[in-house]
Amino acid sequence: MTPPVDPAIARAVPSAATRSDPAPAAAAAKAPVTRADFDRLMVPCYAPAPFVPVRGEGSRVWDQQGRMYIDFASGVAVTALGHCHPAMVRALDEQARTLWHVSNWFTNEPALRLAQRLVGATFAERVFFCNSGAEANEAALKLARRYAHDRHGPHKVRVISTLNAFHGRTLFTVTAGGQAKYSQGFGPSPAGITHIPYNDVAALEAAFRDEGGDDICAVILEPMQGEGGMTPGTPAFLQAARRLCSGHRALLILDEIQSGMGRTGALFSYMQKGIVPDILTTAKGLGGGFPIGAMLTTDEIASVFSVGVHGTTYGGNPLACAVAGAVFDAINTIEVLDGVKARHALFVEGLKAINVRRRVFRDIRGEGVWIGCELDDPWRGKAFAVMQAASDAGLLVLMAGPDVVRLAPSLVISLDEILEGLARLETALRRALDQGS
Repeated sequence: MTPPVDPAIARAVPSAATRSDPAPAAAAAKAPVTRADFDRLMVPCYAPAPFVPVRGEGSRVWDQQGRMYIDFASGVAVTALGHCHPAMVRALDEQARTLWHVSNWFTNEPALRLAQRLVGATFAERVFFCNSGAEANEAALKLARRYAHDRHGPHKVRVISTLNAFHGRTLFTVTAGGQAKYSQGFGPSPAGITHIPYNDVAALEAAFRDEGGDDICAVILEPMQGEGGMTPGTPAFLQAARRLCSGHRALLILDEIQSGMGRTGALFSYMQKGIVPDILTTAKGLGGGFPIGAMLTTDEIASVFSVGVHGTTYGGNPLACAVAGAVFDAINTIEVLDGVKARHALFVEGLKAINVRRRVFRDIRGEGVWIGCELDDPWRGKAFAVMQAASDAGLLVLMAGPDVVRLAPSLVISLDEILEGLARLETALRRALDQGS
């Protein structure tokens, strides 16, 4: 029997049917804003472009003035299916009308369905959901240390990483990343991390010879360094990492935050490398623009993360998992993955043609629709200038350090958009490099 309610209290609590958005709040939500408001209001961690994107469709973006840009950046390899893909919009709309959030005191159907997809398609048997790539890598590093502690003893704590890697912005992950510019000035960094040159098998073997390798709990690698210059991992280096980890009771963590979800032409890059990791991290393209990350591993390794050892408030959010499920279903098809490989060939052919005419690139490298264009000697240090000139020409591109222009378009970008974007890139190269010569 429902207990009686004081009538005065009942009148003070509006029913669900009477709730509405207050008019002042609705007006504030649509108040005019400009790029100058960023400099006035936001913590200055970023230096965004002078224009403000307001709408996207596929591989095209429009700014406040109605100007259209071809998108070769995808929000740093995030919008894997382009902007406002119908399947993602439909999944978000349906879930938004059903259930937005429950805490991890409960589970939810979209999270379980997404976990089933990831486990069914990979080496993994267990999944941990979070909100970003940094959180996925943080969880992976914590898991590796906890596993080594519980299975082999407290001495086994050392992590091997590589110089110029990028694994996120938490204090642990920036330290693992091996780029001092991201960790300086934040006080003592987590200890027990050794950095070696990427693709240097001898240096990797030497790191394992120190103390017999018995203190190493994990090696963390990107199958291809993105931020570090768009450098693919060599088969010899990646396979040596797998061999050494297996021989020294260490875990191999593959950071597939950018390389995963079809970006290189396979669902995950490790599937093309002849190795299988112990832990894999993914984010960015997993949600196609909706924030979500995931750590994948095996039953045995996951078992050390017992209840309460690690957690997150928003990880496994129903909205995020519903959208990611739609993204997964769209990407994990022969049509899309083979299409990524075909688009790679089109991009490389077009970039080489530009280079014949202009002689600006020392190297064109990468996998799938994840391509680095390293500037030749006369233009070293000018990747940022090219990125700025590209936006002036109506094209969004990225950089990977001062010398490399990075392209990471949608996996399903059209042929017409590729050709138009390459034409705009050539215009940008002329403007940026000729002015600096």
